[in-house]
Amino acid sequence: MEEKKPSVPQPPAPAPTAAELVAETNVLIEQRKTKLAALRSKGIDPFRNKFSPTEKCTEAHTNYTEHRPIALAGRISAHRDMGKSQFIDIKDQSGRVQVYAQKNALGDEQFDIFKHLDLGDFIGVTGTLFTTRTGEISVKLEAFTILAKSLRPPPAKWHGLEDTETRYRQRYLDLIANDGVKDTFLKRSQIIREIRNFFHERGYVEVETPMMQAIPGGAAAQPFVTHHNALGCQFYLRIALELYLKRLLVGGIDRVFEIGRNFRNEGLSRRHNPEFTMLEAYQAYGDYETMMELLQSMICRVSQQVLGTLVIEHKDTEGKVTKTIDLTPNWRRARYKELVKEKAGADWFDVTPAERRRRAVEDLKLSGDIGTNYEDFEVTSAVFEKLVEPTLIQPTFVTHLPKELVPLAKLSPDDPTTVEVFECCINGQEIAPAYTEQNDPIAQRDTLEHQAGGEQQKLDEDFLVALEHGMPPAGGIGIGIDRLCMMLLGQESIRDVILFPQLKPKA
Repeated sequence: MEEKKPSVPQPPAPAPTAAELVAETNVLIEQRKTKLAALRSKGIDPFRNKFSPTEKCTEAHTNYTEHRPIALAGRISAHRDMGKSQFIDIKDQSGRVQVYAQKNALGDEQFDIFKHLDLGDFIGVTGTLFTTRTGEISVKLEAFTILAKSLRPPPAKWHGLEDTETRYRQRYLDLIANDGVKDTFLKRSQIIREIRNFFHERGYVEVETPMMQAIPGGAAAQPFVTHHNALGCQFYLRIALELYLKRLLVGGIDRVFEIGRNFRNEGLSRRHNPEFTMLEAYQAYGDYETMMELLQSMICRVSQQVLGTLVIEHKDTEGKVTKTIDLTPNWRRARYKELVKEKAGADWFDVTPAERRRRAVEDLKLSGDIGTNYEDFEVTSAVFEKLVEPTLIQPTFVTHLPKELVPLAKLSPDDPTTVEVFECCINGQEIAPAYTEQNDPIAQRDTLEHQAGGEQQKLDEDFLVALEHGMPPAGGIGIGIDRLCMMLLGQESIRDVILFPQLKPKA
């Protein structure tokens, strides 16, 4: 008897090269163009047809009644050829429904057309609801209309586009392939809608202020520069919403907010995008304590309404929980100086500036984060940002920041080296700063002149003139919408909550 030879494992087939993938795609495109030409030769132009669905795909499931007539429209996401019967899945924004087509119901010509539809095509279907022997709610097809022909094939992995670069550059493919990504952005929309509802219910007026400004103010950041041809002068894309909203307090709008884009000509990172969405709100006769209550109430309301919970789980790619954030009130409060001392030593604020710099560079290993021209408060700020902030996973109001960091806030009565400010940190990053706003025009001019370093052209004189007309005492807050969405939706990169993040153009 001949002895069987052990099977030798075969090496996996090499992955196709980029050139091979392009060539394969081009072949598929030509095949689809041929199908389009064939349709047009039959008098069918997919791009000129109209169809009115009666409901969404999920409603077919939730409102299921046997034999109920229905009309649905969506993109073909799966196609199973069973000979004289065909199964396709169609997807719309809400979800998926299976469609069952039979040759004897459609007729030879229509069945042949249906059989040769491609993944990615848009189609409208009419028929009746039924349940298959496997228990799946489906549509028994009576007629269909081709609504758009997809000339390019869908991503290689329909149920998971994995190349990160492609996901960000061609977000539409990411949305087609990854239901979880679509859900993230639908929830982002719900979050913003609920935020608006919250502020409207509290009597805030929503406004819009200029994105192009002659003087970029309200923050210390590098602006983008543009030129207005008709006016013959330089403008800047705004870096903050603050100064125009405070003008409205002067004008008598006591509660005001804006949700809009800011632009900062700075680096990209997991937490930074050059254009980002901010909410700023100002309340006359409030202070930073007022804003503390407002922020906590707003985030808890949004989380409960959109997510149905105050306990947020962040998971890794395998679905394992990596951290849990509990938003249940009342949130922790901690002073900035005390948190710094926990990491840098109890005597940090008692030693000389030179010793603080030495410790930060040598003992705390922050040499790459501290510039040679850093002032003393900037050295301490680097310690906070690198060693303290990342540890603040649970909601924490960090209060009483150094006055040099926030020139638009009032001094703390009990410690004139600090200001009445909090930074709310959740998930290891700042979500929102809030102030008791400076409304003394003389004190405000002094701090802004110091910040400008004697460069008079950097002062927003119109804002200072507005303050001289009188601004009521007020509390103000800025909320990073993108970072808030990261925290609530369990995303670790800002690019995963911005539909079209900034990327370097392809060469």
